[in-house]
Amino acid sequence: MKKLIFTFLVLFVLQASQAQKPLYTFPLGVQTYTFRNHLPKDVAGTLDKIKEMGFTEIESGPPQGMSAETYKRMCDERGIKITSTGAGYEQLVNNPQEIADRAKILGASYVMCAWIPHKSGNFTFENAKKAVEDFNKIGKVMKENGLTFCYHDHGYEFQPYGKGTLLDYIIQNTNPDYVSFEMDVLWTLHGGGDPVKLLKKYKDRWKLMHLKDLKIGVQGDLTGHTPAENDVVLGTGQADFPKIFKIAKKVGVQHCFIEDESNQEMVNVPKSVAYLKSLK
Repeated sequence: MKKLIFTFLVLFVLQASQAQKPLYTFPLGVQTYTFRNHLPKDVAGTLDKIKEMGFTEIESGPPQGMSAETYKRMCDERGIKITSTGAGYEQLVNNPQEIADRAKILGASYVMCAWIPHKSGNFTFENAKKAVEDFNKIGKVMKENGLTFCYHDHGYEFQPYGKGTLLDYIIQNTNPDYVSFEMDVLWTLHGGGDPVKLLKKYKDRWKLMHLKDLKIGVQGDLTGHTPAENDVVLGTGQADFPKIFKIAKKVGVQHCFIEDESNQEMVNVPKSVAYLKSLK
């Protein structure tokens, strides 16, 4: 009887201990597009604010008119690592080596693309097919430079195709050696996707994640656009972040970046950080 009681107590203590472990264990990162109304006007002040909020890494490129070397130095002085940087589709197609060189100066490990050019509201198979061809070429250059190329989904790729969607087509037809993916939680939901199912389905293809929440009650579509007020504080919208983080860690997501596209970023972001820290 004493042995059973002892075993029960040990199990209880272990379960209680596990329940108190932080669920969010990724480095605290932010996509600097969040501060698009501040960074161009005051780079130093905005980086100071990013540091004060507790962020240790960012997804970012140098503000217009500033060299990659200067921006990297300013981030280094504040203990902020530029883990990932982005570039436009045309830039990547026309001169991937130039983008790779800039990423290396910034100290980034990842280069992301967040939009495939297409006629508004009409993302087609031809658009997806061309993107696959371009991404494989871009990704090869990035790999040769020690970088990982990621495509960031934006909702419009959930156009039905075959037994799945055009996002399925893109993932299945890009070379895993050259192309990885960054899941944007809000845009995945907005396009009708299920973040947890997609993480499970494509496992190690996902390397990065944008943490954004979609306002409750909003019905998405395939446009890749939604009003700013539909971007809400993490944990107050439609995303099931506890489930997402549990799966994300298992399948190999490496870095997560809060991105707040609302016009209340200075209020919302600290609340989103507090939410992440509260998860056990």
